[in-house]
Amino acid sequence: MSAQIIDGKGIAARIRTEVKTAVDARIKQGLRAPGLAVVLIGENPASRVYVRNKRKACDEVGFVSRSYDLPADTTQQQLLELIDTLNEDDAIDGILVQLPLPTHFQEELVIERIHPDKDVDGFHPYNIGRLAQRMPLLQPCTPKGVMTLLESTGEDLHGKHAVIVGASNIVGRPMTLELLLGGATTTTCHRFTKNLSHHVSQGDIVVAAVGKPGIVQGQWIKEGAIVIDVGINRQADGTLTGDVDFAAAAEKASWITPVPGGVGPMTVATLLQNTLYAANELH
Repeated sequence: MSAQIIDGKGIAARIRTEVKTAVDARIKQGLRAPGLAVVLIGENPASRVYVRNKRKACDEVGFVSRSYDLPADTTQQQLLELIDTLNEDDAIDGILVQLPLPTHFQEELVIERIHPDKDVDGFHPYNIGRLAQRMPLLQPCTPKGVMTLLESTGEDLHGKHAVIVGASNIVGRPMTLELLLGGATTTTCHRFTKNLSHHVSQGDIVVAAVGKPGIVQGQWIKEGAIVIDVGINRQADGTLTGDVDFAAAAEKASWITPVPGGVGPMTVATLLQNTLYAANELH
């Protein structure tokens, strides 16, 4: 079997077009454009790339994008005060603080300071709790984007066995909740999991989200499985690779996401969807 490629780039482009159409409709009705504030602290090169992509996407769909680029020595109190100001700003529907933060910040405290209605990253405990209780509002961008990719395959997730490799707060844990909500039976693997190959080989759906090249070997993949590779790892020669051994996995899977061009574009597209939703439904 040779897997069909799930074209995240194409699906994300379609979503951006839909969001732009909805923004244009809002403005025609005399409503303001949705507003997103993006806060970047320090000089992390990967974070700068992500933030640049997010700001560019905002401009393309007609959002008001506000940039707050702060030095690495910004104090936690200064950041919390900025968040308080943005929480009170009626022109801002979404607040995004780019993670990871420098080590002198308590990320949990910063995430909790963002008002849940403006938490377009979907990381606030309130929004994660809503997702856990099957009442989602603002959902974490990458897991929600993965669900959109899975939907594009036309496969029914009900009763499928989904194996999530990675249990981070940003992807792995909320991914498990999203797949549960979608009707799948879930297994979450993490650093204490024994016999990873056995668990992966049971998966009708495998989502790899660790950040280690090739941690999921191609021969582990079950015949006909759907493979979603969330990992983005830069190699010594500058090329990007995922967490899955792509070539070997593609021989066994029915569907697979490439890296780059799979999950990555969906994260930004889902952020746009979340910001539009916040503007339309929550503010």
